[in-house]
Amino acid sequence: MANVLTDLAADIYKAADIVGRELVGFIPSVTLNAGAEAAAQGDTVRSHFTRSATVNTSATPSMTIPEGDDQTVDNKTMTVSQIASVRIPWTGEDIKHVGNGSGFETIYGDQIAQAMRGITNAIETKVASTAYVAASRAAGTAGTVPFASAHGVVNDVRKILVDNGMPVDDGRVSLVMNTEAGVNFRNLSNLYKVNEAGDSRLLRQGVLTDISGIMMRESAQVQSHTAGTVTGTVTVTGVNAIGTTAIGVTTAAGASVSLSAGDVVTFAGDSNKYVVASDVTIGASTTGTITIASPGLREATAGSEAVSVGASYTGHVGLHQSAVELVVRPLAKPLGGDAAVDVMTVQDPKSGLVFQLSAYKGYNKAMIDITTLYDAKAWKPDAIAALLG
Repeated sequence: MANVLTDLAADIYKAADIVGRELVGFIPSVTLNAGAEAAAQGDTVRSHFTRSATVNTSATPSMTIPEGDDQTVDNKTMTVSQIASVRIPWTGEDIKHVGNGSGFETIYGDQIAQAMRGITNAIETKVASTAYVAASRAAGTAGTVPFASAHGVVNDVRKILVDNGMPVDDGRVSLVMNTEAGVNFRNLSNLYKVNEAGDSRLLRQGVLTDISGIMMRESAQVQSHTAGTVTGTVTVTGVNAIGTTAIGVTTAAGASVSLSAGDVVTFAGDSNKYVVASDVTIGASTTGTITIASPGLREATAGSEAVSVGASYTGHVGLHQSAVELVVRPLAKPLGGDAAVDVMTVQDPKSGLVFQLSAYKGYNKAMIDITTLYDAKAWKPDAIAALLG
């Protein structure tokens, strides 16, 4: 059994290129924290953030060097808690039976490829669901597939990121859409006509063209969001300055609020579509707080503005690579190792993720195990914009 994985490595890689795969767009669009070093379920990852700087408005001549401005460095944490595991058992009789057909190596390689496919889809789904609910604001129209007649909505997404102070010219911004939006995008004549687009890749190869410095990607795991409710008359309570994220609201008799993270709300007189950051339920004839994602309000409220919630939507996402971090690690083994007789690391050619394969021997039976520990965290809502569809 020793070196069984090494001997079959070529079959594994070959199969990974043949077995059907869903599109992966979110994983390459975020910061990937991956490696061969193992981790334990429940491990904590920290990320540090600096606040806006204090800008001095005077400089007084002096023989004494002035004190520096106090700085506060914040930190956020992520618990790595998700596990995806596939276990493939084989007996000696199983191997003998398939020897007269496709052969063990072919079937085994396909099984490994299917395992990587399933685990990759689970991770892609986690990143997609993490990203869209953490968006700062939204563009587009809920219930309408983007790019039906033009690609201008890409610039609306870009505007949100630019207004939030995020870089959009460093080649690290992506817009991830589903295949329905991808079809509309590919059908835009000004993009596939070479004389207008200046590029034949979309026409000849179907490669999505970058727009306004944003990489266009597709994913099979773009999430659908079911909208919450704002029933009856709900209004903003008092004055809220630009940048406020906790918005006080008042409900009239018979009114109520039931929102979840990812819902899109608007305030009368403000055209911005704000994304709700946390779940909230408010009953009738009372006050409560709706928390929207950073950087908060783009326009101040005077009080009494009507609060509305948007319709259900498909959550396409525009984001900077630094907005979301994906941690992927092999699960830690005990000191001295476990019962595995062979271990090897394989990189999925489609997603770039690295998986650890372990071979175990039993009584007239062997098993191949692929277990991955992963999780995703949206560190910077400022660097995420939802594109409603």
